[in-house]
Amino acid sequence: MRGRAVFPQTQIGPDPGATRAFAHAATDLGYDHLLVYDHVVGAIPAMHAGFTGGYTWEHPFHEPMVLFGFLAAICPLELVTGVLVLPQRQTVLVAKQAAEVDLLTEGRLRLGVGVGWNRVEYQALDVPFAQRGARLEEQVELLRALWTAPVEEFGGRFHGIRGAALVPRPVQQPIPIWMGANLGSPTLERVGRLADGWIVFRAQPGEQLERDAERVRTALERAGRDRAGFGIQGRLTVEEQTPDSVREQVESWRAFGASHLAIATMGVRSRTVDEHIHTLRITAEAIGLAR
Repeated sequence: MRGRAVFPQTQIGPDPGATRAFAHAATDLGYDHLLVYDHVVGAIPAMHAGFTGGYTWEHPFHEPMVLFGFLAAICPLELVTGVLVLPQRQTVLVAKQAAEVDLLTEGRLRLGVGVGWNRVEYQALDVPFAQRGARLEEQVELLRALWTAPVEEFGGRFHGIRGAALVPRPVQQPIPIWMGANLGSPTLERVGRLADGWIVFRAQPGEQLERDAERVRTALERAGRDRAGFGIQGRLTVEEQTPDSVREQVESWRAFGASHLAIATMGVRSRTVDEHIHTLRITAEAIGLAR
């Protein structure tokens, strides 16, 4: 596994200079990809009875696809959405944006997608929350079609396209699509059936992860897909970790068989970009990335 950095969405602030500094530091320290979370709007909890969620209107989020246009010009890293809430977005527009990012990065885009959890966000974007799973499945099929050939006819439950083509097409045809899913989620079967890899949310190697990974692999094999080419990405939050504990957890992910491990510097307290970079540096040294 190589080191992969998580862009500190909620703490990096609006200054383009901070974004530039973080991307340059990740590159110089030996990390080889940058993963970016996605939320379009945040809910104001006081206006939504019973609202629960990890992020609200107090957590700023840069828009991933626009951000990737900026990052493509300043660093050589692979760019990854982790994850784009795909069903709340227009599919053909996502296909166009992703193709453009893939061209600008010369084939270094990985599109991580998921169904999301925020009903308020879906309402704001005028998409039915209850249809998000079925919509995502159809979107994945259409994205791959648009990235690889002109579409003569595509008629689905949510999309109808006739005689249309995406030009220019991306370098990668198709762009890899990974899916995010929690442990125990009913969406794990979908991950194995449709995705090129699984982005594991909020979990560490253990018995539950082993069982769920087997569920994903079983679904993959039942769909007649190649198990060897399927990736699994874990995440390690390092804000409060020691170098020894970081090394121990990295080794546990390696022993589990993860192909990717994202290093997150966001944690329980707000931090400056210099503090995030300092944590990246310490972690790189701990796991042998520093150049």
